[in-house]
Amino acid sequence: MTAYLDHAATTPMLPVAVAAMTEQLAQVGNASSLHRTGRASRRVVEESRERIATAIGARPSEILFTSGGTESDNLAVKGTYWARRDADPARTRLVVSAVEHHAVLDCVEFLVRHDGAKVTWVEPTSEGFVEPGALRRAIEEDPGSVALASVMWANNEVGTVQDIRSLAEVAHEHGIPFHTDAVQAVGHIPVDFAASGADLLSVTAHKLGGPIGVGALVARRDVRLVPLSHGGGQERQLRSGTLDTPAIRGFAEALVQATETLEPEARRLTALRDDLLERAIGLGLGIRPGGFWAPGDASRRLPGNAHLLIEGCDGDSLLYLLDAAGVSCSTGSACQAGVPQPSHVLLAMGLTESDARGALRLTLGHPSAPSDVDAVIDALPGAVERARRARRATS
Repeated sequence: MTAYLDHAATTPMLPVAVAAMTEQLAQVGNASSLHRTGRASRRVVEESRERIATAIGARPSEILFTSGGTESDNLAVKGTYWARRDADPARTRLVVSAVEHHAVLDCVEFLVRHDGAKVTWVEPTSEGFVEPGALRRAIEEDPGSVALASVMWANNEVGTVQDIRSLAEVAHEHGIPFHTDAVQAVGHIPVDFAASGADLLSVTAHKLGGPIGVGALVARRDVRLVPLSHGGGQERQLRSGTLDTPAIRGFAEALVQATETLEPEARRLTALRDDLLERAIGLGLGIRPGGFWAPGDASRRLPGNAHLLIEGCDGDSLLYLLDAAGVSCSTGSACQAGVPQPSHVLLAMGLTESDARGALRLTLGHPSAPSDVDAVIDALPGAVERARRARRATS
């Protein structure tokens, strides 16, 4: 039996979401149609929009449905950049944290390569925090040139949770819109869009127990965006395309349950996370945690994120060895031209390439149990020994 510890990649759908989506799949109706079946579908969409908005402290009119976090990030970054640059040709700079998900990083790099954008990367601390002072210094290099500032709410690799309100305030001091990728945060830690001060927020359903293929960009009504796609003019003329009513309904059900059970679930996962980290460190294998970690703390590190740095190993080797032992997890590495590259997040936090290569991300979710932690601890010694032997043989 496999111990699944890759919930940050995707987590199983909650039963309430499966039931709601399955029921809706049996119904016909395009939410843009004006006849009875179309209006019935539209009612489901709008009720779901209201429930999602309530769950994350937003207004229903601020919820723009998308296909997920990647599309939401692209619409936020490209859409804001183009709108701001068109209004003021001097606004060609993006100020972005160096620890973003590739959905933001690659979007920024596209604009640099193809659209004349410039970027200032904001470096984090050694624990992965983006400090307001660092963001302020980056902006104040030339405030009038900045189109957008973007810092993710919670890091997908090391689980560090940022002080989004303080960061948004820095951006607003200079009249700059602020975007946050909250894909890893929503449904796992308290997220209140209105209270955060952010202008744009990205969320996806499949990280919190909803279906794959649906998400949202939460956008304040006064934010100007240029759409990425054109067609029927759905979603405030910003995201054309037939709305996926069954997926949207499943998204709403999952998010409501996740937020209603957030506090007890965060306590449960924090206890499992701390047990995993303490026992892994206690194996005497030279394992240390990546990012910030204080036992019992779920406000500055995601409750279910256990990130391990294992000296003398390649993360990819560890991943396959653990997989063979029945443990599913992840690394932070990326593959470029067939060659594994160390995590840009860890390098930005100041780790050497050698240390960054020996990273494992083990993430817990709503089905996780103490037996999953036991499985990891049982499998680690053998996997680490074999991975170290393999690295020595190739070095």
